[in-house]
Amino acid sequence: MEVTQMPRIGDMAPDFEAITTIGKLKFSDYNKGSWVILFSHPADFTPVCTTEMSGFALEEEEFKKYNTKLMGLSIDSIHSHVAWVNNVKKNMGILMKFPIIADIDMKVSKLYGMLQPGESETAAVRAVFFIDPNRKIRLIMYYPLNVGRNMDEIWRSLKALQAADEHKVALPLNWKPGEKAIVPPPKTVDEMEEREKSDYEMIDFYLAKKSI
Repeated sequence: MEVTQMPRIGDMAPDFEAITTIGKLKFSDYNKGSWVILFSHPADFTPVCTTEMSGFALEEEEFKKYNTKLMGLSIDSIHSHVAWVNNVKKNMGILMKFPIIADIDMKVSKLYGMLQPGESETAAVRAVFFIDPNRKIRLIMYYPLNVGRNMDEIWRSLKALQAADEHKVALPLNWKPGEKAIVPPPKTVDEMEEREKSDYEMIDFYLAKKSI
């Protein structure tokens, strides 16, 4: 199988045009002005994928409140995607409104390193890409074919990325919204002394927290 460079954190998300369940889309147009969570699943009409995609669908309106769009992908035809969407709607009462890419030629999967031969050469692993409004990849998660993703961690990661950007801070282990954030360490002696006069929670001069 052809080996391609996998996108990394900090890279520009590769642009592409693809057929999806809401029509033909160009990724850079879809991404413009908003965050995108792009996620792949191994195949339509499979049990773990159905739980995951339904989970995303149930939370889509909440993601919109965080200026975030969803986009799914698998190496299936558009006809399979539409039939699966219909099947899930009939059996579970959940409609997947977000676009699902029909990546039958594996073009997008290869662009994003979603095909990993040690796991499968014909099914995309469970990848999740967090892409900011400037089309920069900010966080990547990979799960194997047989382990579903954790929606709580997807939410925590998105909120952490957005909070870090807004407040110019870093987030500690297990950070959740409402908890204190880490202030960048001082780079000069003057900054160190100024910090000692601040109202930060001082653990040490290089490790200080504040409410955001």
